Amino acid sequence: MEAGTVAVRAIRGATQLDVDEREHLLERSAELITAVLEANQLASDDLISVLFTVTPDLHAEFPAVAGRQVGLVDVPLICAQEIAVPHALPRVVRMMVHAETATAREKIQHVYLHGAVSLRPDLTGAQ
Repeated sequence: MEAGTVAVRAIRGATQLDVDEREHLLERSAELITAVLEANQLASDDLISVLFTVTPDLHAEFPAVAGRQVGLVDVPLICAQEIAVPHALPRVVRMMVHAETATAREKIQHVYLHGAVSLRPDLTGAQ
C-alpha cells in the first residue's frame, strides 16, 4: 500500500468473562474495545462499524452498551449470538471492528484477553 493510502481493515478481538453479570460484561467489553483501539492507534472517527457476538451462555447485557459508554456514540454497533458449539469456550464476547487505516494488513493487532487468548494462540503468543 502506498504511503498515506487508507484501506478498510477488519480487526478481531475477544475476551472471556468469569460470570454472566451485567457490570462484569460491560467492564470486560470496554476493556476489549479500548485495547483494540489502542493497539491499532484508532479513534472513533476511524471506525466504520463494530460487530459483537456473545456465546449463548451470556445474557446479562449487550456488549454494544459498553461501546456507547466508551465513546462510540456515532459508530454503528450490532450484537449477535454465536453458534452453540458443544466444545466452545464459554462466556466469550467477540468483536470485529471495521476501520479505515493506513496500517498494512500484516501490522494489524488483533486482541485476545483473559481466557480468550486460547482461541488464537498464533496471534497472542500463548502457544
